[in-house]
Amino acid sequence: MMRMGKRLILFFAVNILIIMTISFTLNIFGIRPYLDARGINYQALIMFCLVWGMGGAFISLGLSRVMAKWMMGVKVIDPNVSNEELSWLVNTVHRLARSAGLSKMPEVGIYSSPEINAFATGPTKNRALVAVSEGLLDAMDRSQIEGVLAHEVSHIANGDMVTMTLLQGIINAIVMFLARVLAFFLVNKRNSDEDSPGLRYLVTFVLEILLSFLGMLVIAAFSRYREYRADAGGASLAGREKMISALKALLNTVKYANLTGNESVASFKISGSTKFIKLLSTHPPLEERIARLERGL
Repeated sequence: MMRMGKRLILFFAVNILIIMTISFTLNIFGIRPYLDARGINYQALIMFCLVWGMGGAFISLGLSRVMAKWMMGVKVIDPNVSNEELSWLVNTVHRLARSAGLSKMPEVGIYSSPEINAFATGPTKNRALVAVSEGLLDAMDRSQIEGVLAHEVSHIANGDMVTMTLLQGIINAIVMFLARVLAFFLVNKRNSDEDSPGLRYLVTFVLEILLSFLGMLVIAAFSRYREYRADAGGASLAGREKMISALKALLNTVKYANLTGNESVASFKISGSTKFIKLLSTHPPLEERIARLERGL
C-alpha cells in the first residue's frame, strides 16, 4: 500500500514538473496560442506540438533511471560488493558492456519481484541502468541470465532508449497537431457563425485518443523490430545458445511476466506474452524470437 502511494505521488510530481518545464519553455520562446482572428496559426501550432510532444517524452527519458529506482525499488549494486552472486552479476554486465563497445559501465541493480524479468533504461548510453528481478535470478541459471543481460546491454549499445523516446515524441507531436487541425475544421464547419471552444476541446480530446491508438501501433511495431535486433545483439555478445536458452526459460515461465508499470522501462522488458494482441504488443511472441535465433537471423 505504501509503495502504491509512493508511485502515485511520484507520478503526479513528475507530471507537474513536465507541465511547468514545458510551459516555461513556451514562454521563453514566445510561443503564443495557435488560434487567432484569422484561424489557425500553423507555425505557432507546430511549435506548440513539438515542444509538448518532444518535451514531455525527453523529460520522462531524463528521469527514467531515477524513476526506476524510486517506483520499482531498484537497488543499485556496489561493484565492490562481497556477495558472490551479486558480484558475478555486476561483473557480467560490465564484461558484456565492454564487449559492446560502451565507454562507461551501466549501473547494475536488483529489485524485489516474483516476475521473471529484466530491463534497461537511462537517458544516454553513458547513464544507463540494467536491472533484474529477484524472480529472474531464482528461476534461471547463470548461462540463461547472461543471455538476458546481453540482450539488455544490446539495447543500451543500440541506443534504443533515445530512439524510442524520439519516436514517441514525434508521434505525440503529430497526434496533437492533427487532432487540433481536424477539430478546428470539424467544429467550425458545424458552427460557422460562432466559435465553440468547449466543443472544440471535446472533439480534440476524442481525436487525440483515436489518433494515439494509431500511434501506438507504429510505436509497438518499431519496438518489436528493436527487440529482434537486441536478441541478435545479445546472441553476438553472449552466444546464440545462451540467448535461445534464456528465451526458452522465459517461455516456460511466461505466466509470471508482468508487462505493466512504468512505461519508461516497460518497453524494454525482455519478457513478452502471446496473450496480448500482436499489433499492440511491444514484444514479439517468444516462439518467434526463438525461431529467428535458431535460423541464425
